[in-house]
Amino acid sequence: MCADILVGNELMRGISGGQKKRLTTGEMLVGPTKVLFMDEISTGLDSSTTFQIIKCIQQIVHMGEATVLASLLQPTPEVFELFDDVMLLSEGQIVYQGPREYVLEFFERCGFRCPQRKGVPDFLQEVTSKKDQEQYWIQNEKPYHYVSVPEFVAKFKKFHMGKSLRKQISVPFHKRKIHKSALVFSEKSVSALELLKASWSKEWLLMKRNSFVYVFKTVQGTFVAIVASTVFLRTQMHTSTEEDGQIYIGALLYAMIVNMFNGFAESSIILARLPVVYKHRDFLFYRPWALVLPNVLLRVPASIFESIIWVAITYYTIGFAPEASRFFKHLALIFFIQQMAAGLFRLVSGLCRTVIITNSAGSLAVLFMFTLGGFILPKDAISKWLIWGYYCSPITYAYTAMASNEMHSPRWMDKFAPDGRRLGVAVLENSNIPTNKEWYWIAMGALLGFTVLFNVLFTLSLMYLNPVGKPQAILPEETDTSLEDTEEGKMSDITKRTKIPTPEPLSSNSMITLDKVLEQLRGQSPNTSDRSHMNASTRIHPRRGMILPFEPLSMSFSEINYYVDMPAEMKSQGVTADKLQLLSGISGAFRPGVLTALMGVSGSGKTTLMDVLSGRKTGGYIEGEIYISGYPKNQETFARISGYCEQNDIHSPQITIRESLLFSAFLRLPKEVTNQEKKIFVDEVMELVELDGLKDAIVGLPGVNGLSTEQRKRLTVAVELVANPSIIFMDEPTSGLDARAAAVVMRTVRNTVNTGRTVVCTIHQPSIDIFEAFDELLLMKRGGQIIYSGPLGRDSHKVVEYFEEVPGIPKIKEGCNPATWMLDVTSASTEVQLKIDFAEHYKSSTMYERNKALVKELSKPPPGSSDLYFPTQYSQSTFDQFKFCLWKQRLTYWRSPDYNLVRMVFALFTALMLGIIFWRVGSKMESSADLLIIVGSMYFAVAFVGFNNCITAQPVIAVERTVFYRERAAGMYSAIPYAFSQVVVEIPYVFVESVIYTLIVYSMMSFQWTPAKFFWFFYTSFLSFLYFTYYGMMGVAITPNPQVASIFAAAFYGLFNLFSGFIVPRSRIPVWWIWYYWICPVAWTVYGLLVSQYGDVEDFIKVPGKPDQQVKTFIKDYFGFDLEFMGVVAAVLAGFTTLFAFIYVYCIKRFNFQQR
Repeated sequence: MCADILVGNELMRGISGGQKKRLTTGEMLVGPTKVLFMDEISTGLDSSTTFQIIKCIQQIVHMGEATVLASLLQPTPEVFELFDDVMLLSEGQIVYQGPREYVLEFFERCGFRCPQRKGVPDFLQEVTSKKDQEQYWIQNEKPYHYVSVPEFVAKFKKFHMGKSLRKQISVPFHKRKIHKSALVFSEKSVSALELLKASWSKEWLLMKRNSFVYVFKTVQGTFVAIVASTVFLRTQMHTSTEEDGQIYIGALLYAMIVNMFNGFAESSIILARLPVVYKHRDFLFYRPWALVLPNVLLRVPASIFESIIWVAITYYTIGFAPEASRFFKHLALIFFIQQMAAGLFRLVSGLCRTVIITNSAGSLAVLFMFTLGGFILPKDAISKWLIWGYYCSPITYAYTAMASNEMHSPRWMDKFAPDGRRLGVAVLENSNIPTNKEWYWIAMGALLGFTVLFNVLFTLSLMYLNPVGKPQAILPEETDTSLEDTEEGKMSDITKRTKIPTPEPLSSNSMITLDKVLEQLRGQSPNTSDRSHMNASTRIHPRRGMILPFEPLSMSFSEINYYVDMPAEMKSQGVTADKLQLLSGISGAFRPGVLTALMGVSGSGKTTLMDVLSGRKTGGYIEGEIYISGYPKNQETFARISGYCEQNDIHSPQITIRESLLFSAFLRLPKEVTNQEKKIFVDEVMELVELDGLKDAIVGLPGVNGLSTEQRKRLTVAVELVANPSIIFMDEPTSGLDARAAAVVMRTVRNTVNTGRTVVCTIHQPSIDIFEAFDELLLMKRGGQIIYSGPLGRDSHKVVEYFEEVPGIPKIKEGCNPATWMLDVTSASTEVQLKIDFAEHYKSSTMYERNKALVKELSKPPPGSSDLYFPTQYSQSTFDQFKFCLWKQRLTYWRSPDYNLVRMVFALFTALMLGIIFWRVGSKMESSADLLIIVGSMYFAVAFVGFNNCITAQPVIAVERTVFYRERAAGMYSAIPYAFSQVVVEIPYVFVESVIYTLIVYSMMSFQWTPAKFFWFFYTSFLSFLYFTYYGMMGVAITPNPQVASIFAAAFYGLFNLFSGFIVPRSRIPVWWIWYYWICPVAWTVYGLLVSQYGDVEDFIKVPGKPDQQVKTFIKDYFGFDLEFMGVVAAVLAGFTTLFAFIYVYCIKRFNFQQR
């Protein structure tokens, strides 16, 4: 069914959550493993699929003599009966371990019995709980007392199975009984060659699937090569003087920098794959070398292709030495530089293992290599105690080899400098580069050695390093009032409740509060109408009324069809259709006060239907009609009165539960509601969903830290409830929860429905209690078709009767879960066996006709009603949206040390490193070479800190963008105030970073201590760091994922370098490119830094080939910089910062890369 569909992720459409679970299980089953530990393998699966999978595993165990230990959440009785033994854990102790048949006998001896319509697994999970135990007490002649876990453990030791277990354990194991597969003498399942073939095939497949990244890299490399070749165009290049030689050195230097940063994208690719690599490594799928070797070798053809493109475009266009041998030697150098850089960034990713630290460490490593590589600070100027860095830097060898290859050509060696030296030798000596031509081969060998070393170290890092630890937040204990001090803690209370009768006819303008609902609840008789399909509660627990009124609304929909473009994988298999239909002719209605379950096997289109109805789909083709209380649905107004609880529980990780709810309430509730009322309402909702005891807990990241899965589910519900919606969609609110946690969430859902709201839930493998908590059922089959839409009835009798009337359908067994039975008897195999189409059977039923009539009735407005109308699209003004978004961003940034502290530390280390390397460089001013060293130190310091800001901001913005997509779809705010808040919140952190950097660099490099010069240095650095940060944010907003964003950033970073005025002075830039110099932000940074410090210095310095000049004169002649232009520089830097910020805002507003 989905064998050829991509797995996908949170931004890319792929298989469903349940299918991913099955994929994980299948990945383990296909191997030769005889012992399997399976943790929650049924999460996200329907009960029928779970039964089939466990049945298959049972056969593997019995026929293959395998050992399996599985933990399941909410297993149905049918699934439970497939197991041979049960191990019941509570509070870290084994309460029971032994055959399944004796587990109920054990608890009956302890005084507890499982009720008739109660699943044994649910009973076992609750019987040891202090909150739920009393309801199962059967020794009426004795007063109930809580039996603690240690007491159960003691009783089990006296139980016959406990004695038998101890006896088995005490007997030594006989070696003759050992299974041959228990003795394994090799970690390899296949030969090294077969392993290499398999890894090679997988890497090749991943490269093809990820081809966009490589195509994008090649295109951007081609573009940069064209730009570079036209900047250093041969008609503008001469070979007559030492100064001409320096321009060629600059061209070679730029080629080296661009191809060095070509490997930066490797970091994001490796980091994205590390979790899977660690999993495969730990399960001995392969040795890390089997991954690294194909990974490296398969990149070689792509690297050769990129190198050929670069050299073919630039070499003769720039006018390098025309000999063919030197062309191919230059090509080989470019290739080895790319391979060395890719190896370096792989190694950094393998060592650091997190995005932000990897980016910062990679920048530090490159900065170290560049500053000690011999071209910013010549070899003779490097301190003796740092000279080791010169020889350890790969850049040293790349720079030396490229310069040596060019300058030893006849056209340079056949000419002489004014002092009698050969021109090529003079250029090399002026740049402090070794003049021995053999250095080319030494450098080539060094680059090859570094490439091998980096990849070997990367392999070792994969072998011996583990994933970065997952810190767990310390959460406050949930208070007794939220979970323990109420009879509502019992699972049975989900089905023991009173519900509001569905209004007939529906009134679209009546107002309901919880107080009124409770009055209705109290006024009802214990036997309410069959419309509620179950018993009324024998006791009502009054709650404080929710203070805000809302308008009950119905939703009806008719003939909904949904198509997507046919996947390429299916077209390749011969499918000729252009579109794939996922929903087919769906009609139905959801009403206030009625809890509707949306069910079906995995992949039947449940979430798709909810996305279509709620307006969350971002692609595809939708047909059909949707009405809200009789009026055509308008998405802008619908977002104001609806809520959507997503399956993935997406929340900002760094804020607390109460802050999350306040943010939602302040933005989504009307202006007429005062802030005090909003706070009270938030407290009411927290009490309703039983989160008031955790209100100050940080949300955290799923599976990493913060809230548990069940608490996240309740938070997701609460975030929508505080918007006071009339219609709520919930996508699998109980997935990933055990029976008791699911009960807590379902109690929250039930409480929500009891306020008179319209609630629809998709749900998988519900227990009997949870299933019968619903009022109505909409059942779907694969292909997106309805096969049942109607009431459940008391004890689900209406659903059971409907399907039992179908000829050939077996009767439901006593005690069987109706949900499991229903999914089982409507499976595709049953349709084939009985030669029936359940969708057609439904369309021929009287239920279908009644539903058509209901949909028709609800598609017309009630008399005297009016359509939904709001004077504005959003509840709050644009300024208030900005204010609340900024409030949340401020909290998020303050609690994100892994982002802000890391970049502060990077700025500190960078400043200290450069301060040490360029110690007191500002006080040494004897020649133009000294001034160029100063310019290089200023330029590279600001450029690297700025670029680090750019790349470290990108993963943070990408995470927040995912939250933004959810919040914008919910109608919380528009894109512009959100984006502006993201822009503003960066300013204080960049300001502090600039202060740290400026104070250290300015003092250690001994620049002139005057207030004006210090201020200009700080001002230029601050705005430079800020526009780099905004540029990184802009890169995320304009691209679909962080990998492409990093390539985008690296491409333009290369152009920033080229036109900065450092590599090529403004006077040597061709006239057709001078316009780009003026729009290059880094050029203005260099301008501001240099002129603010030395634009007024009148001391004389030595200039090769010319008489001594004043510093300010040399700056004006060589760079074209003038002190009087400093005011314009300040304005332009502020302009670039503003421009990048506005582009980010515009792209966030216009582009949506989420595929749903």
